[in-house]
Amino acid sequence: MQDDKEALRRRFSELCDRADTRRTPVFSDFLDMHEQSVLEETRFSSPVFLWGGYKEAERRIACFGFTETPETDELPAQWICIAPAAQKFADALTHRDFLGALLSLGLRREMIGDIVVTENCGYVFCMRTVVSCILSELSRVKHTTVRCSAVEALPPDAVRAPEYSEVVVAGTRLDALCAAVFRLSRADAQKRIAAGRVFVNSREITKSDFSPTEGDIISVRGLGRFIFDGVARETKKGKLRVEIGIYK
Repeated sequence: MQDDKEALRRRFSELCDRADTRRTPVFSDFLDMHEQSVLEETRFSSPVFLWGGYKEAERRIACFGFTETPETDELPAQWICIAPAAQKFADALTHRDFLGALLSLGLRREMIGDIVVTENCGYVFCMRTVVSCILSELSRVKHTTVRCSAVEALPPDAVRAPEYSEVVVAGTRLDALCAAVFRLSRADAQKRIAAGRVFVNSREITKSDFSPTEGDIISVRGLGRFIFDGVARETKKGKLRVEIGIYK
């Protein structure tokens, strides 16, 4: 694991050095949560900004030389809409269906960012180098004939707001919050944290007693993610009712 992290740090440092030498922005491929965590822990001589096409994106590109969101025409990525040719006869399509269809074209996972599914259409943020392949080669998702088109951005309201509720916990430790939200045992939550499967604001956290702050987004690989919105009140038995927003 440590060797993998060192290899990632060297790779990121090379991209940063290239941006400094050329005095022009340099981009990575799409990074998963673990890779973003390593990036966040690494110091660079020039600014770096993470962007995945929309604010809540999980898979993001490292933009070396940027301190804020790049303009659309500066990015090496493009949104594509994958829509059933006839919605009336289409299967109910899921994120897994769209991703499977894209990977079946022989595309590498790091070429593909987030896939947002809304109204049975898949919006995929992908590297511009694979756009022509998708537009010309992708004609079927599951058993459904689809049509692909390049679009400027996600449609309004495509990204669902988190669904807010309250959970009761003994304290605001990371393991307690993950256990309550995903209905895990405390021991199971601790194992996932120790294994590097839990991230807070894209940073890998391996200590169960870590205490998130209000507004932090917590991701548990394989289960989902939620926003910690703070303590609402204390119960009569001395426990805490905390507000959380689950991303569906």
